[in-house]
Amino acid sequence: MDNPTLSDEILLERIGAGDGSSLAILHDRYRLFAHALALRVLGDGARAEDVVQDAFLSVWRRAGTYAPERGSVRTWLATIVRNRAIDVIRSPRERIARSEHEDAERLESVVDPAPLVVDAVVGALDRDLVRAAVDRLPDEQRHAIGLAFFRGLSHSEISAHTGVPLGTVKSRIRLGIQRLRGSLLQGGLEYA
Repeated sequence: MDNPTLSDEILLERIGAGDGSSLAILHDRYRLFAHALALRVLGDGARAEDVVQDAFLSVWRRAGTYAPERGSVRTWLATIVRNRAIDVIRSPRERIARSEHEDAERLESVVDPAPLVVDAVVGALDRDLVRAAVDRLPDEQRHAIGLAFFRGLSHSEISAHTGVPLGTVKSRIRLGIQRLRGSLLQGGLEYA
């Protein structure tokens, strides 16, 4: 059903005008990407499917809010999926079900925070280059980014969890993302 001649931006314009077939094309184009991202955040296939369905419903309702100057459609969709998955993690029911031990175990089982950064922010990138860029980050920045992107903690929660002042947490995340962006651009990768 995918029509490769239609750009993502044109599809979103049509979706905004109520064209359901354009939503179907966009869904076919990105459903596997969205599911992989949700699965990486949640670790559960059924919940990932629910998140993807909710994300595409949001695309249907909010297609007109897409701003091309802020990034690609893929990046916009990845942000929606990631935020929906984090909402699931942050839900009161989910917090009760998880223990601190399970959180630490899940975070440690992830080889590197780079894949989520890649999928959520950048899209399909050369993973070896991304991993090298993440490995070059100072430990404090890599840890703060991991807590934000994998555990879904807010800046305030990271501050409380680590005992680091809120402003320092924000700076570490911001500087880490800036360093990643610079490294990736220097390596010839396009992130938006």
